[in-house]
Amino acid sequence: MQYDLKKYLPTTRKELALRGWDEVDVIFFTGDAYIDHPSFGAAVIGRTLEAAGYRVAIVPQPDWHGDYRDFTKLGKPRLFFAVSSGSMDSMVNHYTAARRRRSDDAYTPEGRAGARPDYCTTTYCRILKQLYPDVPIVIGGIEASMRRLTHYDYWSDKLMPSILVDSGADMLVYGMGEQAILEIAQKGMSHSIPQTAYIEPDASALPQEAIRLASHEQAVRDKRVHAENFRLIETESNKINAATIIQAVGNQYVVVNPPYPTMSTEELDAIYDLPFQYHPHPKYKGKHIPAYEMIRFSVCMHRGCFGACSFCTISAHQGKQIASRSQASILRQIDKLKDLPEWKGYLSDLGGPSANMYGMHGKDMTLCEKCARASCLHPTICKNLNQDFAPLMTIYKQVDRLPYVKKAFVGSGIRYDLMSEEYGKELIEKHVSGRLKVAPEHTSSEVLKLMRKPAWEEYEKFHRFFERINQQAGLRQQLIPYFISSHPGCRNQDMQDLAEKCKRLNYRPEQVQDFTPTPMTLATTMFYTGLNPYTMQPVYVARTKEEKDKQKGYFFFWRTAKEEGHKSSKSFKSSKG
Repeated sequence: MQYDLKKYLPTTRKELALRGWDEVDVIFFTGDAYIDHPSFGAAVIGRTLEAAGYRVAIVPQPDWHGDYRDFTKLGKPRLFFAVSSGSMDSMVNHYTAARRRRSDDAYTPEGRAGARPDYCTTTYCRILKQLYPDVPIVIGGIEASMRRLTHYDYWSDKLMPSILVDSGADMLVYGMGEQAILEIAQKGMSHSIPQTAYIEPDASALPQEAIRLASHEQAVRDKRVHAENFRLIETESNKINAATIIQAVGNQYVVVNPPYPTMSTEELDAIYDLPFQYHPHPKYKGKHIPAYEMIRFSVCMHRGCFGACSFCTISAHQGKQIASRSQASILRQIDKLKDLPEWKGYLSDLGGPSANMYGMHGKDMTLCEKCARASCLHPTICKNLNQDFAPLMTIYKQVDRLPYVKKAFVGSGIRYDLMSEEYGKELIEKHVSGRLKVAPEHTSSEVLKLMRKPAWEEYEKFHRFFERINQQAGLRQQLIPYFISSHPGCRNQDMQDLAEKCKRLNYRPEQVQDFTPTPMTLATTMFYTGLNPYTMQPVYVARTKEEKDKQKGYFFFWRTAKEEGHKSSKSFKSSKG
């Protein structure tokens, strides 16, 4: 199939010429391949600016070796450079929990590793500042967002200052950046823009009303100080009416402005109505890009997550409050997907960060405005949470009625502690592709508390429900639970307990996720400090390779020497299977 280059954001001089452009307003450098789809940040930010009348070009995965020609091929932008590592933190993308370099990259054509540098955002910024010292740089995406203040970097095993310091960038956008990037394009590097961070060298120019963190240097000297800093950051980030945060680094200050209000349905719909092509840029000539293949026929129905699992970055990046698309917007996207040549009638996912949080919010939002809880589900489900599944079920039924949709699956993870009989029955009977993913993560009550996950008994309850509905419907579907080893608080006996409970449920687990400390999460703070920031009580941490391997070893209780050499490619299989 031939694709019209003019329908994509330009990536080369030739493509600028096709549009009759001799200059652009913003040049976006990203560590990912350019996929013109609303699941990829560069496309969303680029299309947002384009819709506002700005000329935008994208340089995906520039070569940072040699003569830097990829950084100069489009010249100077009129306004600023935008830089992102892509959809993942580059170090998480590159390394396993054992700090081994990965052999593939899902966001690169053919899954090829090595298409982006370590500390991607910082590397790109330093090159651009060397080449164009007078051009402002705005950084964003998950890497910048979660490294906006002092954070523990697992791969260097040390506290690092705000990424603004090391990168030399002029401004940082955290979270979902559409609103901020538009305002930056309009106002320049203004320090008044919400949801941005910047460096202020002049103490007298700092905002008067702000939360002052202990300095980066103090945090480096004392782990307790870092833990206290994190508690303040997370608590403030979960407020609807948040304050400005200031942290000293050397003789200057990092200033983090409060975020924008949660997007309205109309605002979110407008983003998904932008002219995405739902396809990688034609320059890739049909090469396989694993991340695209995974989401090609998926639909994200909302943003945000109020679960606040301690090891997860979603709520910290996307926000605690849920922003949901309208039913009409979701149906319009599906109508576009059906026109793709590869369409076979199957939607791989009608979901979101947690698939069953669509449309949920506080019953009384004035109470939410006063709330600083990290999670609406832990330690108990908030009584003010509106758990209405009717809007979500209506969408399921509307999609099922579309003549060009054979089946719509829910491929995203669900919260099994957020469930009704009616919704669960609809989900299990009609929207499971044979396997339903859930994430109990552990069985130990103490570990689960530190994870901010529901009690194991909740999972067992859902397991029984799942089996009952399957039996009633004559289905033979599997429940696929995910577990984490070596999470802060997890000891050997906890993994033994997990193995025993898996036995009772006839699970033969093939893999377990070894805990990976990622920047600016509660679990990572506990890993580094050995303290729970909310209680300041000590937390056991498995740190050495030997400790981690032993914990994982308990998990594979069922393997024999013969089986060890013939591992299945499946994540889990039932003893009945």
